[in-house]
Amino acid sequence: MALALRIFRPCGFVRFTRAVQVSHITTLKLHTTGSAMGATVEQFNHAKGQMGKLKNDPGNEVKLKIYALFKQATQGPCNTPKPGMLDFVGKVKWEAWKSLGSVSQEEARQQYVDLIDSLLAAEGPAVATQPTAGSSPFNTLLVSTKDNITTICFNRPEKKNAITVEMYNEIIKALEQAGKDESVITVITGSGDFFCSGNDLTNFTKIPEGGISKMAKDAGELLRAYVQAFIDFPKPLIAVVNGPAVGVSVTLLGLFDIIYATEKATFHTPFSQLGQSPEGCSSYTFPKMMGNAKASEVLLFNKKLTATQACAQGLVTEVFPDSSFQTEVATRLKAYAKLPRNSLALSKQLVRGTEKERLYKVNDQEVERLVERWQSDECMQAIMGFFQSKAKL
Repeated sequence: MALALRIFRPCGFVRFTRAVQVSHITTLKLHTTGSAMGATVEQFNHAKGQMGKLKNDPGNEVKLKIYALFKQATQGPCNTPKPGMLDFVGKVKWEAWKSLGSVSQEEARQQYVDLIDSLLAAEGPAVATQPTAGSSPFNTLLVSTKDNITTICFNRPEKKNAITVEMYNEIIKALEQAGKDESVITVITGSGDFFCSGNDLTNFTKIPEGGISKMAKDAGELLRAYVQAFIDFPKPLIAVVNGPAVGVSVTLLGLFDIIYATEKATFHTPFSQLGQSPEGCSSYTFPKMMGNAKASEVLLFNKKLTATQACAQGLVTEVFPDSSFQTEVATRLKAYAKLPRNSLALSKQLVRGTEKERLYKVNDQEVERLVERWQSDECMQAIMGFFQSKAKL
């Protein structure tokens, strides 16, 4: 949404309000050609990625429509209070969103996709606007490389990007590929409103033929390989935390080089609530970053951190306002991607290399403890309790 948000910079607002009246926003029409069922989430996310390929500025009115459709598609009809009279920028954005009324999220997705398609088509037929069926080797991720940046995006927004066994394997594969490609930096983020909600607990309901013991050991080996892929990653690894993060998506942050978060992000590791124990080398990295007492609040006693708290405790590098999050982070990333590739990789080796052996051992210890936990009655009862509480909602 970088293009859509440029119009909201304070320095350009006077010109913007003179050029676009709010009454115009409600009359902007879209000639949609998509299915009445609405675009798929994959098509919507792909269209969002195509924004950066627009060569021409479509104008403030169209950019406001793009913004409004994006909000409607991801959050539904506008349900936030109208900004105060002095918040000119927020007021215009709010009225653009509010003008969509009760348009469904599915229809808003379709209109968003159609609008981006029409803008790209107007610039020429050379740019493909929809992914080719079967063209991606990933089912649960969106992986792309542009401007020396490889982006790995968790793509199960309807499940809050909860990690399945398939997703674990695909992330390992994506990291392996990104470590060898020509990009300078690698970014991990999430689609939709969540960064990642941690393990998909349905992983624990699929008992294999070998029983719970076999399930626990297989899961342990997969987790060991997953965490090691982050320990061994050779390039700068940056997390762009676009929303709430839970479980393993939080504990792994200690293995990233930079973590940027929107102000709406939260960080939660409810291990003891589920009869489990920490992973992702967090039993080592969190006390090192936060100190023992603060790390214990998070890892032992399930304290949920706001983005501001996580930043103050050293877990997050910097927090941005949600309205400018994507734009400001994109500016930083593009600047980093222009730095010499080999220099960055070698510098990371110096910073991180001395701890690798320690991290391997911590990973092994954490996995061994989790394999024990997963086979315990305490853990199974806690997970069953979780599903029962969900069923009552």
